[in-house]
Amino acid sequence: MQTRRDFVRLVTASGIALAAGPRLAAARGLEAKTILILGGTGFLGPACTEAALARGHKVTLFNRGIREAMRKEKGRPSVVPEGVEVLYGNRDPEKTADADIKEEAKKDPNSPKGLSQLAGRKWDAVIDTSGYFPRMVKASAEFLAPNVKHYTFISSISVYKDNSKPGQDENGELATLSNPSTEEFGAQFENYGGGKAACEDVAEAAMKGRVANIRPGFIVGERDSTARFIYWPLRARRGGEILVPGDPTDPIQIIDVRDLAEWCVHCIEKNIVGVFNATGPEKELSMKEMVEGCKKGAGTETETSTWVPAEFLEKKGLGELHLWMPPKGENAGFHRVSVAKAVRNGLKFRSVADTTKSTLKWYDSLPEDIQKAVSKTGMSPEREANLLEEWKKSK
Repeated sequence: MQTRRDFVRLVTASGIALAAGPRLAAARGLEAKTILILGGTGFLGPACTEAALARGHKVTLFNRGIREAMRKEKGRPSVVPEGVEVLYGNRDPEKTADADIKEEAKKDPNSPKGLSQLAGRKWDAVIDTSGYFPRMVKASAEFLAPNVKHYTFISSISVYKDNSKPGQDENGELATLSNPSTEEFGAQFENYGGGKAACEDVAEAAMKGRVANIRPGFIVGERDSTARFIYWPLRARRGGEILVPGDPTDPIQIIDVRDLAEWCVHCIEKNIVGVFNATGPEKELSMKEMVEGCKKGAGTETETSTWVPAEFLEKKGLGELHLWMPPKGENAGFHRVSVAKAVRNGLKFRSVADTTKSTLKWYDSLPEDIQKAVSKTGMSPEREANLLEEWKKSK
């Protein structure tokens, strides 16, 4: 959902990086790398492309081309910078790139099958942003193993079986799939964590000692079309009395997509391998600090926050609300995962205010129809006002 203004900015910046290439990397004391990104046109992928180009590396994308085809059909610009190579295919070796297109008239009889366009090619590193189930990740990792030196797999802190323990590090017990062959997330996404954990295993098995399994928490920032974080910058900017759930001290963990992308590139440059929790920030962030950061980024620091207890919200069917969840019971440790290992290996964090400014700038540049679709997924002003009134009456 990148706009023309963003696209021109990105093409200009990346064009300079592509032209400078090795010289830009050398100026930073780096060796220019060739990086293959599996995916690359959604949320984290474009951020990884930008981060890599900015440091003088050469990027190739591999995907089905579905998102880019949709953008073209709707008259919207590509998110792929000029000069970045794009290869097409399918993570499923048995399917073609256009296998999921339902309209036969739109299918290409010459659509590349599986990983065929990667055959015979070499890259210094791979960033896998689009692996969810082990069969596909196994196919990609094994296929690429002879021809790449480093494999970054984007996993998730959802891999942990028990989220009730604050401070959980990378040694925590992992979730498993009840059916190891399933390729469905499940009605409640119950297979997501187990699927990611299984993907980590097959990636490491295929490229032993060459894999960075990175476990992000909630990734936020520009191009995130969910209401999980953007609700707060938009709500802060709207002003007035803001309903904030829970207690001011409740913990919250987020990572700016740019910070995660830059660290992925850093891991490649420094040949960092192993398993890492990658959420943030470095020190525990409270809900109060996050909301105040959003106000600062939106320029509305004087607006009022009214804290509504978890017990009241749970009775209203709002046990979780826009990233927040009460830090108790099985979720007591969900927003208190240890990121010490990643920080020791160079992970850095922007401020919430910085992320808010970037997110609002991106939102403001979107076409009006997409703005409306994004903003409608959050709690409506009417719902918020009613809850505030009910809470005050209940007191």
